[in-house]
Amino acid sequence: MVDLLSYRAQNQPDKRAYTFLQNGEIEEVSLSYRELDQKARAIASSLQSLKASGERVLLLYPPGLDFIAAFFGCLYAGIVAVPIYPPKRNQSIDRLRAIALDAQTTIALTVSSTLAQIQSQFAQEPEFADMVLLATDSIPIDQASNWQQVQADKDTLAFLQYTSGSTGTPKGVMVSHGNLMCNSEYMHQLWEFSSESVMVTWLPTFHDMGLIYGILQPLYHGFPCYLMAPASFMQKPLVWLGAISKYQATHSAAPNFAYDLCVRKTTPEERASLDLSSWQMTINGAEPIRADTINKFTEAFKPCGFALATFCPGYGLAEATLAVAAVRNKELPSFYSVQVEALAQNQVIEGKSEEKVKTFVGNGKPGIDTKVQIVAPESLTQCSPGEVGEIWISGPSVAQGYWQRTKETKQTFGAYIADTKEGPFLRTGDLGFIKDGELFITGRLKDVIIIRGQNHYPQDIEAVVEQSHPALRPSCGAAFTVEVKGEERLVVVQEVERTWLRNLDVEMVERAIRKAVVQQHELHVYKIALIKTGSIPKTSSGKIQRSACRAKFLAGTLDVLVNQPSVKEDKINQFYAS
Repeated sequence: MVDLLSYRAQNQPDKRAYTFLQNGEIEEVSLSYRELDQKARAIASSLQSLKASGERVLLLYPPGLDFIAAFFGCLYAGIVAVPIYPPKRNQSIDRLRAIALDAQTTIALTVSSTLAQIQSQFAQEPEFADMVLLATDSIPIDQASNWQQVQADKDTLAFLQYTSGSTGTPKGVMVSHGNLMCNSEYMHQLWEFSSESVMVTWLPTFHDMGLIYGILQPLYHGFPCYLMAPASFMQKPLVWLGAISKYQATHSAAPNFAYDLCVRKTTPEERASLDLSSWQMTINGAEPIRADTINKFTEAFKPCGFALATFCPGYGLAEATLAVAAVRNKELPSFYSVQVEALAQNQVIEGKSEEKVKTFVGNGKPGIDTKVQIVAPESLTQCSPGEVGEIWISGPSVAQGYWQRTKETKQTFGAYIADTKEGPFLRTGDLGFIKDGELFITGRLKDVIIIRGQNHYPQDIEAVVEQSHPALRPSCGAAFTVEVKGEERLVVVQEVERTWLRNLDVEMVERAIRKAVVQQHELHVYKIALIKTGSIPKTSSGKIQRSACRAKFLAGTLDVLVNQPSVKEDKINQFYAS
């Protein structure tokens, strides 16, 4: 990666590399390849003066170009970057503390605007007493001349990508230079980047998709990238689409919820001002992909020049660097409906119109030299065609393991199929099946809800719940089970839209939820907790933390709007008896 930026700086020195759209769309701040190279050298020189070669360094940056310069500064210095979102004022820094201790960091980088705040927060924490905190935007550019080049090869560790922790404690995935280069080449083969491409992204740069796809992929091919803060998109989704229209972007990406938000938060009049005809591909990934989201977005923005083939659903995870499988550029997404009853028994049987079915979106075929196997998670034997199992992966994009976690690395990265002895494989913890060579994702192994011997995927129940009443906030609910008298019972936790908080008829909303879940899943909801807007536990990348939500429910620490009326046990028993 160091050679790559150096090459761009020498051969395309004045070409605009990255532009940050401040306030979403009003002001532009840019870096050319030469300027980025010089800033990276200056930062690297400063780090080398601290004798920190091989150490891990926290990157605590608000959205902007300073993060990019610091990330490459670490690579130039032979230092392992640890990207993480900077702590907010008056916010718990438990996650930051856990990562800092796990990575054994003694240096943190940030910018002048957040330096004093972070210093104040660190001063209150004994673990950060000896932490060296540097504002990289204050490092003189003439320090670049003092930089000493370090040797790196494909096995050299580039950075630690801490997992989002949606189902467990965050762990540092060790991503090498070779992993990054291989994954970049795979994405190139999938999505046909060129020097004429244009990227627009609002994805968080401390997250794998925002960093590797949004930041590093444009460098790999030498095309411009326009960035904006995630908050700019969340506050006004139109600014993302407006930037794609203005800069005639060809490539972008977002999680599924973002496309829903664009449809709900834009008007036909606002859409009429957009020209999306240049948009060649956009990833839909990082969370369960819904067929209705793809169809609704396509229908809403078709008059703007958006085509269904622009959607490239994909599957990936930090442990495999980023992309594992994805739909190729200009190919239509595939949809496959299966029988719900068969799916509950881990069987994949094509559904017919008169049956109760669930429609899955295909995630394309695996990448370069990447092998995907579907394996029974308990017996560890290879699944037959038409069976749902755990997704196992092998290939050059699979990362080196978890930082300083030998046992977890062996368990997750060193799996062997019991009946064929083939391996080692990466166990993803995700469930899916393969049809005609294409990967379909059904859910997360640890999150599957099993009631009366039937498997139910929480995201399916959550989708039904959020659509049951207009007061319920989309993509802000969690479904899980608790044990009651030896039986697993279903619990739903759901945020309420802010505009409904004052005049919410709790009983009416609960009835709507129960009715919808019974009709769609034939399940009784044991408890419902309607909670305040913005209070459901989520990861730093926006995924629902079901395990944390369950723990809060059991502890009684959810921010519940009102005291929820309890359900009489005899009524529950009557339901199950029936």
